[in-house]
Amino acid sequence: MLNINDKSISDHAEQHQRMLQIFDQQKIKFLNAPYPEASERIEKLLKLKKSVLALQEPLIAALNADFGCRSRDDSLMGDIMPSVAAINYSMKRLKRWMRPQRRHVNIMFLPASAKVIYQPMGVVGIIVPWNYPIFLALGPLITALASGNRAMIKMSEFTPNTNKVFRQIITNCFTESEVAVIEGEADVAAKFSEIPFDHMLFTGSTQVGRHVMRAASENLTPVTLELGGKSPALIAPDIQPKTAIQRLLWGKTLNSGQTCVSPDYILCPEDKLEEVIKEARTQFQVMYPSPSTNPDYTSVISDRQYARINGLLQEVETQGARIENLANDDNEALKRQRKVPLTLIINPSNDSLVMKEEIFGPLFPIVTYKTIDEALTYIHQRPRPLALYLFSFDKELQDRCAYSTHSGALTVNDAVMHVAQDDIPFGGIGPSGMGHYHGKEGFLTLSKAKPIFSQGRLFLGGLVHPPYGTFIHKLIYKLFIR
Repeated sequence: MLNINDKSISDHAEQHQRMLQIFDQQKIKFLNAPYPEASERIEKLLKLKKSVLALQEPLIAALNADFGCRSRDDSLMGDIMPSVAAINYSMKRLKRWMRPQRRHVNIMFLPASAKVIYQPMGVVGIIVPWNYPIFLALGPLITALASGNRAMIKMSEFTPNTNKVFRQIITNCFTESEVAVIEGEADVAAKFSEIPFDHMLFTGSTQVGRHVMRAASENLTPVTLELGGKSPALIAPDIQPKTAIQRLLWGKTLNSGQTCVSPDYILCPEDKLEEVIKEARTQFQVMYPSPSTNPDYTSVISDRQYARINGLLQEVETQGARIENLANDDNEALKRQRKVPLTLIINPSNDSLVMKEEIFGPLFPIVTYKTIDEALTYIHQRPRPLALYLFSFDKELQDRCAYSTHSGALTVNDAVMHVAQDDIPFGGIGPSGMGHYHGKEGFLTLSKAKPIFSQGRLFLGGLVHPPYGTFIHKLIYKLFIR
């Protein structure tokens, strides 16, 4: 495995050259075996699953070390469990996905036949963020392997302990010509995105996603961008605040809000604001008593991210917004652990950074509204988010949100859990991303749907060849141009 942090590879040009060598090696190996059988793909997925399960305890420990405090259950539910579930799901359905599909042939072209086969793309580049480094590396890798591809994976420089265990997982299963793990700083990621992959899948911020897409365009490399944005949680007038908050809060506090699909802000009926605040305080203190010493409550990943989140909070405090810290805890102990309790920000200015940038942390603005039309207009006027969370049992409103709003996904009366559903696609729209992966949609994304049109011994096409103007031509035009 290539570790760019190795001091023996110090020159940037050498680093880039080494990545290109791995890419060329994978490309050659792929061309020698361009269509792995289902049994071979399933065998690779099974080996990967066994390696993940064998090293899950070291993974949990490494994630904890990288975050400072990473809840064991956040790691199990956010990284390991969905990865294993995705492997099981793919192995069970892979043969069905790979079957050639018969397609219709117009009567004019009979007795020809048409079908579509799903051909592997080749070498897939995967760029992984720090927030769920295992799931967001393994998810795309599982899709790549199920589709018959090889892969190079650029891990985040902010998770060195996790990367070490992940590299061990991969080396247990694959040669470097099958799957390679790359480490390094932002400059390495920039060079990685310039490699002429057959497909590239990036998970991260919208800002960095633009750079990745720009670099990929030089090679006409197709990209799947899984970005983020400000995913709203709409509490409708018909639902009880207690019901909505009980279902919403876990999705917001998972990984301390450091989740691309985390609910970013609440749209709340004006007359239910105080009840929502009360229920949020009660529920948070039940879930996470004493966050500073609670191993279930995850720390912010780094000093830089901790300072960024506190900067967002300080700005709205300076602007005079109402702030509701939902924990009764020791502030100094919280600082030492880089923990930020869930904090509500009531009706912040739309010009504040907390309402313009993805929060990616445990700050939770609440914006009040008078009518549901006002709330939906507020959503429509903003960039299309990665997810929209609707809390309502009103079927008419559910349908209205389904068909009149645009978001990567709509989740009704829950939060975040749509990502764990293997049989639905995952992806954004507009500034929250492009393309899909997970399940069958992922298989289709990383495969070339290749049409095959075939004629046999009996060939009637010659009837329409020149010279034109015959009775056959006139009959065909009369039958088919109408």
